[in-house]
Amino acid sequence: MNTSIRASRIARGSRPAGSGPKAGTGTGTRVGAGIALAAVVALGLAGCATGGAGDSGSGGDAEKVTLVVHDSFPNDEFAAAASAATGYDVEVITAGDGGELTNQLVLTKGAPIADAFFGVDNSFASRLVEHDVVEPYLPAGLPERAEQHAYDTEGSLTAVTIGATCINIDPAWFAEYGLAEPEDYDDLIDPRYEGLTVVLDATSSSTGASFLVGTVAAFGEDGFADYWSALADNGARVEQGWTEAYNGQFTQGGGDGTFPIVVSYGTSPAWTLTEDGSASTTKALLDTCSSQVEYAGVLKGAENPDGARAVVDFMLSREFQDTIADTMYMYPIDAEAYVPAEWQEFAPEPTAPHDLTAAEIGAGREDWLKAWAAATGW
Repeated sequence: MNTSIRASRIARGSRPAGSGPKAGTGTGTRVGAGIALAAVVALGLAGCATGGAGDSGSGGDAEKVTLVVHDSFPNDEFAAAASAATGYDVEVITAGDGGELTNQLVLTKGAPIADAFFGVDNSFASRLVEHDVVEPYLPAGLPERAEQHAYDTEGSLTAVTIGATCINIDPAWFAEYGLAEPEDYDDLIDPRYEGLTVVLDATSSSTGASFLVGTVAAFGEDGFADYWSALADNGARVEQGWTEAYNGQFTQGGGDGTFPIVVSYGTSPAWTLTEDGSASTTKALLDTCSSQVEYAGVLKGAENPDGARAVVDFMLSREFQDTIADTMYMYPIDAEAYVPAEWQEFAPEPTAPHDLTAAEIGAGREDWLKAWAAATGW
């Protein structure tokens, strides 16, 4: 499997956060092509424009603006397209997975490593607000779904992508062994499925944390720990991150895995299509999903706050939103933006995800993680 862009979601669980594209599907080519083509068009338009941001009027270099991202981002393609579209000299730097990115932004508060950021998800978003890391900015003309998933009304964080963490299964394995496919959370603690499930460490993986949030939403703060205790008692295996779980332990992960049930993404089955594209070798259980929203924002103390705002605006533009599905295997926050046709069949968005707001997650996260560790013994 070609994991050049998505597989780095290991660390976040690592998203994108989902399984890497299947070799030979051509997805890797489309990844660069979508943004690269947009960059060429925008460069042509920028060459005809005058008085743009950072334009000295004498052909001088554009002002520099730095965007720091998680390690599942198309850095070079985005930098070219954003530079052309905004008139700024956009540089993109990487700060590890989503959790590491969050930590770096908090630790460098007051002397930010960039002007803007992208890739902190709703599991960790509250930390940036609580530690006064961000400069509120409310872009004009937000897509409806971006308004629905806004962290607050002040514009502390801007939603750019949305996906779902869900249980994925290997239907062929269940057919071979004559066992009914699991359908929901409760099936995972049924003795019939003992020793078949791989989950992610909620303390080290943001995808694991997202799945934990889903169980809190489903079972309540008084019941989720009991659920996890039962899951551990039923022989569930825990892995530190997504790559270890999906590529290493899952029966459809491309290796020698022996577990037919794994925590992954709602979009993962679109990676595992058969050669003719008529079917997928995996399935996401849509009754076990929780939303994973990724945010962008302006960093307080940025050297170029105007450039940072321009980059955030570009991330909400249809030009960039149309590339998100192919480049990061997430759904664009703009519901009207492009997604591959096969996603409707093999990677539909869950209609009733088990969600909590980013603020609710922030208020309860540390206590939930402690309860999770105590309940599982992991």
